[in-house]
Amino acid sequence: MPPPAAALPDGRLFREVTGAFATGVTVVTTVADGVDHAMTVNSFSSVSLDPPLVMFCAERTGRFHAAVLAAGFWAVSVLGTGHREASDWFAAPGRPLDDQLDGWPTVRGAETGAPLLAGALAALECRTRQVHEAGDHSIVVGQVLSLDLPDPDAEPLVFHRGGYRALDR
Repeated sequence: MPPPAAALPDGRLFREVTGAFATGVTVVTTVADGVDHAMTVNSFSSVSLDPPLVMFCAERTGRFHAAVLAAGFWAVSVLGTGHREASDWFAAPGRPLDDQLDGWPTVRGAETGAPLLAGALAALECRTRQVHEAGDHSIVVGQVLSLDLPDPDAEPLVFHRGGYRALDR
């Protein structure tokens, strides 16, 4: 017999508790109808080695959600400490869609044509394989098409308890 239904946790406390889990920071990009779209994501993870799958979560009401589902492909730039401003910019809700990548050096992915931030610690290009509704977000699972690790010794951008942190080495 399942336990009795409990009241939902307080939203503020939920954010604090889940914010205790330190994460890396990425920018996920896609191209839909010839327009570049980008979004800061810290809900990114590997899923499977065989086949190589990764996932990220996107808010279902956000414009990026519609764009990435329409495109069917996306790219991930794993950010280093030098990308803090980019992380803030691509996390800002309501920023202009037109030319939102202007001022950020990018390269086009060879497999998808999606923009990747120049100088990222790592980069992946993916084709959407599955989408799962999960509350107010979707879990987007992608098959990895290409990988790049240009600077394996660079310091990652880390997010913890609502702010950026440095690794203690």
